[in-house]
Amino acid sequence: MDIDKQLILGNILEIVCDVSDKEYQRRIWIRGDGPEVDSFDDAVCDFFMESESVLERNKDFSLTNLQYQVLKKFHDEFENFPMRHDWPGEFIDTPEWEKIVSLAKNVLDAFQYQKKLV
Repeated sequence: MDIDKQLILGNILEIVCDVSDKEYQRRIWIRGDGPEVDSFDDAVCDFFMESESVLERNKDFSLTNLQYQVLKKFHDEFENFPMRHDWPGEFIDTPEWEKIVSLAKNVLDAFQYQKKLV
């Protein structure tokens, strides 16, 4: 896989990692404590801007069948969530968000991804 595809996939997995981490969400998305600068809206936009092409061209990105399946399932469940919810403080502890968080963790497991510490 070439460097551009690695970067794109890495960006997607970094976003999925943020979605899997409620402490990150509380610290950054809700309280804005930093040092990261991020928001739920940014995560949603960035994820969908990149993920469509990866799913459509999954063979070009060397995804295994399992990786494709779990990423697609996460994508499909996450896709409609922002239309019904827009403020993390209101949804972070709901069962619906817990399902999204769990699916994000499944993606990370399938890709054996761990967030890089800076």
